[in-house]
Amino acid sequence: MFPATRRSWLTAALALAALAPATLALAQPQPAKACSGTIYLSFDTGSQSQAEYIAQTLRRHRIKATFFMANEKTVNGDYTLDPSWAPFWKSLVADGHAFGSHTFDHVYAKRDLADGKIEVKPQFGANAGKLQAWTPQQYCDELNRVDQRFQTLTGKHIDHFWRTPGGHLTPHTLAAGEACGYKHVAWAAAGFSGDELPSDKWPNQLLLERTLKNLKDGDIVMAHLGIWSRKDPWAPAVLEPLISGLEKKGFCFATLRDHPAYQGSLKGPVAEIKAGKAHKAS
Repeated sequence: MFPATRRSWLTAALALAALAPATLALAQPQPAKACSGTIYLSFDTGSQSQAEYIAQTLRRHRIKATFFMANEKTVNGDYTLDPSWAPFWKSLVADGHAFGSHTFDHVYAKRDLADGKIEVKPQFGANAGKLQAWTPQQYCDELNRVDQRFQTLTGKHIDHFWRTPGGHLTPHTLAAGEACGYKHVAWAAAGFSGDELPSDKWPNQLLLERTLKNLKDGDIVMAHLGIWSRKDPWAPAVLEPLISGLEKKGFCFATLRDHPAYQGSLKGPVAEIKAGKAHKAS
């Protein structure tokens, strides 16, 4: 016979052994759900009135998105790429999102000129509101300003994506972007969120239903981190139910790093940056 204390220890050990298989079964990683398709959420900078809400919503759903950045005026009276926004961008880097250039001064491309230059109109910065004629190199420099500032704020480089403000793309701007290592990213027709439209004519419920109905595998969705002109903000009313609705349909989400159209070899400064990072990693 075992002493009482040893019997109690043995009884407890046997009980734990009996529970072990069930505990181990619970600890096993669950198989990933099969996706019926992939949606690529992307957000451009703006007034930033919805920036934190959007970041928290993505975090809650464990979704990765792509952010296109310009140095735009915010509801706080500062600018999106000011040092005051460094904690926000660092948090998005930590969450694993992707980042692209939206031109530093939110520069609208107006038209291509006969001498190979591009007529542009910056919305912000020293030349805000002024028509200018830029060389392709000047346009490339403008795209790279975002990367340089982002590196200062976060210690990280942006990805090889860019998006022209307003969707105004010309052959010369497209060529300038490609020459310095950036692939232009538009959005799917069904992926236009409508957050720039007047909310009295385009209520959030209508935008939600339209987007949920029409999005398909591979579509890129475009919205903003806040729009000055829309009275009834898009994100608080639409983003959560949109994500939940797409998840119920079996869609998964990814950044543009995983989009087939934006992979492959690059030329220019961004490619050199990535090659350097790969070399250090190896």
